[in-house]
Amino acid sequence: MKKSPLKSALATLAVLPIAALLAGCAGNAGSADGGSETVKIGVVGASDPYWETYVDAAADEGITVELVDFSDYNQPNPALAEGEVDLNQFQHIIYLADYNEANGQDLVPVGATAIYPLGLYSSQYDSVEDIPDDATVAVPNDPSNLSRALLVLQSADLITLSDGGSIYSTLSDIDEDKSRVTVTELDPTLTATSLPDVAAAIINNDFIVDSGLEATDAIAQDDPSDPNALPYVNIFAARAEDKDNETYQKLVEIYQDTKAVTDGVVENSGGTAVMVKTPVDELVESLESVQKQIAEQG
Repeated sequence: MKKSPLKSALATLAVLPIAALLAGCAGNAGSADGGSETVKIGVVGASDPYWETYVDAAADEGITVELVDFSDYNQPNPALAEGEVDLNQFQHIIYLADYNEANGQDLVPVGATAIYPLGLYSSQYDSVEDIPDDATVAVPNDPSNLSRALLVLQSADLITLSDGGSIYSTLSDIDEDKSRVTVTELDPTLTATSLPDVAAAIINNDFIVDSGLEATDAIAQDDPSDPNALPYVNIFAARAEDKDNETYQKLVEIYQDTKAVTDGVVENSGGTAVMVKTPVDELVESLESVQKQIAEQG
């Protein structure tokens, strides 16, 4: 299947930092009978400090976690599909949907971790409400972040998307008569430097620090409770036959409920991560919806 430009861009959206080394992998979890067992989890960035905290927390619950560190985002899903790891945790729903659709796989989410919001920044205004009508707001022009940026602006009541918004939204979907601002596209590397010339700009996370900004400077960002943000929630993924595995569900709970882990995730992200506990059925529904959209675009 020929990939659309959006599909190619989706690989840039997984939001954990890339590690430099590729570790070995193999094996399955032991039986979920309450005894000691080992679960192999594929990640990208096993050296991030919170993973050690997580492994220790799992051990306290009688579960030995082996982290299998991959060097790039293209590796953990095939490893999971082939049974080389039991779970993986590195991607959001859109990335998983693209992988499943492109490879005929049925990997499924078994728990939510965090969303890494895309933020709106301004050097002139302290709040969205202060932005005057008909002002110009800049968004990144790469396909994946463009769609997400428009959803952020809609959530902030700055624009209205005629189709309600999706992962394929473009400037042509903006209902100008119902929108407060004018939107212009810029190369992602230029949105931050455009701040003196526009009322506000959506800035990709990769360019926040280099621009002298902090995540807390954002005047708007993805609302994790907004259904349009759901496809950008990061997840634990498993093979479909393991979706009800009690040990895997327990590992999700440990990640979500161990304060030292969640604090470490937020700190590692520079304060951008928002921890979420989205119900699994909602994650699955979102995955199915996104896969359907990808198939229709293909």
